[in-house]
Amino acid sequence: MPLTTVETPTETDGVSLSHGLKQRHLSMIALGGVIGAGLFVGSGAGIAAAGPSIVIAYALSGLLVMLVMRMLGEMSAAYPSSGSFSSHAERAIGPWAGFTAGWAFWVLLCTAVGLEGIGAAQIVHGWLPGTPEWAWVALFMVVFCGTNLAAVKNFGEFEFWFAALKVGAITLFLVLGVLALAGVLPGTDSPGGSHLTELLPNGGEGLVIGLLASVFAYGGLETVTIAAAESQDPVRGVARAVRTAMWRIAVFYVGSMAVIVALVPWDSPEVVENGPYVAALDRLGIPGAGQLMNVVVLVALLSAMNANIYGASRIGYSLVERGQGPKWLGRVSGGVPRVAVLASSVFGFLCVLLSYWRPDDVFAWLLNMIGAVILVVWIFIAVSQLRLRRRLERETPERLTVRMWAFPWLTWVALAGMATVFVLMAREPDTRVQLYSTGAMTLVLAAAGYAWQRARERR
Repeated sequence: MPLTTVETPTETDGVSLSHGLKQRHLSMIALGGVIGAGLFVGSGAGIAAAGPSIVIAYALSGLLVMLVMRMLGEMSAAYPSSGSFSSHAERAIGPWAGFTAGWAFWVLLCTAVGLEGIGAAQIVHGWLPGTPEWAWVALFMVVFCGTNLAAVKNFGEFEFWFAALKVGAITLFLVLGVLALAGVLPGTDSPGGSHLTELLPNGGEGLVIGLLASVFAYGGLETVTIAAAESQDPVRGVARAVRTAMWRIAVFYVGSMAVIVALVPWDSPEVVENGPYVAALDRLGIPGAGQLMNVVVLVALLSAMNANIYGASRIGYSLVERGQGPKWLGRVSGGVPRVAVLASSVFGFLCVLLSYWRPDDVFAWLLNMIGAVILVVWIFIAVSQLRLRRRLERETPERLTVRMWAFPWLTWVALAGMATVFVLMAREPDTRVQLYSTGAMTLVLAAAGYAWQRARERR
């Protein structure tokens, strides 16, 4: 299929959006975007399955994510767009591809907003047991919907301070952990390498489970390329965020996993029950570690809610601007796509209601449906970059301010890595249903997008 021109390369789609995000906002969004609740809590199941080899799992999946971010950064620096990978897929492959990637990601983000609201409400309910969880979810929804309805700089300020808190917390954790391992933390004896004697306690199968858990913990890195389109200097913002992705992933994910498995026995029940970070802090004798980490996890969840409402509204707005959604969703006032913000928030709150009304069928089906969406998005990113890079080199090489390493070989390596993850998901009973459900949704969206594309061509 020939490459499709869908927008003027020198403009972002949605020129009526404001450009209120500053470089410090983008820098902190990029820095804090990699630190989510999945890292603080979800990593416990991966450690229990993989043991010390969880460090290898996070390193391997981290390498894949670095390649994806580099590809996405190359395209986003050349074609800044609030539609990010959806716009790139449309430009490179065709309108049906942009439609499929964009709406699949919109459903993923909106559902994630609901899940994060439920998680945050459970934490607050634990502190105030007499209050209903649904009331806290409603409060969080109103707050962050209101934040995103206002000027985009309000979103940037919220994320700036949320990210600062998360970065500060995990940096402090790493410092304390390294001091304890070095044997210089007062009141703590270094375990040395006593917890690392068996690299693969559950064999290759445990490593596979840990690898799958680590892949999905990296979701959310794409938000910075969406936000860059509303910054004062989109190209510079994307370039800086992408170029620092490697050390952020290495330090925050791989580094913290290494500290945890060195401090705490991998098979300790507390790793899953309380979360790996709480278990590690308890080992160090830090008073109130559990409540301290609950505050950090709450901040991570609220940050993710804020960012996902923002990302969903901008993806939805970009799709409408390109003629791939209902026009009413694209209305802008005050430089903000307020209808898209409201629609994204309402869908998120609907997911919360489904978790109460139909937890065993409809809500479970929805969760399975979005289980592997991020992998689908990554595949669209890789294929788009393969096609757009040649075009950029031929027509506008000056736009290649960020370049994919060792093109095209590492792009193909990334695609092979994604295919491997799909195969591993098909082998595991717990992830096989997610894979098939996501595949079904993707096929439905692709068919709808292709039918829409053909109808537009006939008109």
